[in-house]
Amino acid sequence: MLKQYLAEFMERFEYSEEDRLVIEKAFAVLEASGEAYQEFLQFLKAYDEDIKCDFTSMRLRMKEVSAKAGIHEYTGFLILFICLSRSLKRYYQEAGYSEEIWFTSMCDLKYKLDECKEVHGIVGTFVPEWYGRFYSLMRFAFGKLQFEIVPFRREYAKKGVVLKEDSRVINVHIPRTGTKLDRESMNASYKMAAEFFKEMLGDEPVVFVCHSWLLYPRNKEVLSEKSNLYAFISDFDIIEVEQYEDYKEVWRLFDVHYDGNVDHLPQNTSLRRAYADWIRKGEKTGCGYGVYVYK
Repeated sequence: MLKQYLAEFMERFEYSEEDRLVIEKAFAVLEASGEAYQEFLQFLKAYDEDIKCDFTSMRLRMKEVSAKAGIHEYTGFLILFICLSRSLKRYYQEAGYSEEIWFTSMCDLKYKLDECKEVHGIVGTFVPEWYGRFYSLMRFAFGKLQFEIVPFRREYAKKGVVLKEDSRVINVHIPRTGTKLDRESMNASYKMAAEFFKEMLGDEPVVFVCHSWLLYPRNKEVLSEKSNLYAFISDFDIIEVEQYEDYKEVWRLFDVHYDGNVDHLPQNTSLRRAYADWIRKGEKTGCGYGVYVYK
């Protein structure tokens, strides 16, 4: 039954034939592993019985299960999350959330698969810690963006809106969907998220926040004012800027880890070329935290 669900899921989400074969082969190895497979099934049972089960412990133990079975841990994580998605769909139904939101949210598994292949050359996911909030009905995807309610933990007053440390705001994540995030797509995502979370927020204003390297102010120096990324950054009032002490995070832009040689970084876009130049000069990169008061 799990094998069938795995196949149906990958077909529905349009995984490539090559990726399907790798995942199916890894699952067959896991299934034949005896004790490791039984522990894997216990993970699925625990989540199916209680959405509040210890997801962090499950993730850490899945790394051990993958090693016992003889499959790559990144592939093991992906198999786990795909199999858990069946129970997650039921939790969506019980909460009264649409299957469309479940589908859009689970598209992230493929986004992270593509990223894992690009960065590490492995069919799987290397950020298993990212998925806890998806599987606990706290993070959702609407259109091409992802959202969750978080505490503001700051103070802010502008445009008639006053936010305090305990104010609730909607955090925005920008997944790498492989498609353009144009103005129309952004507006559609913001609108769907605002409508979805409005009841949860009650009388509180609808405010989006984003903490990302994309909001690093220097990015606008090299982006065209007509670009989609420039438009996204411009939605936010950037109230905090952090500069990184090293270049560990630049893989998010270059799809490879920086090995100390700038010439090994792909430089096929204006933003990549700018970052490569900053690194060559020893200049800082970083991230920004911004506020978008939604109207």
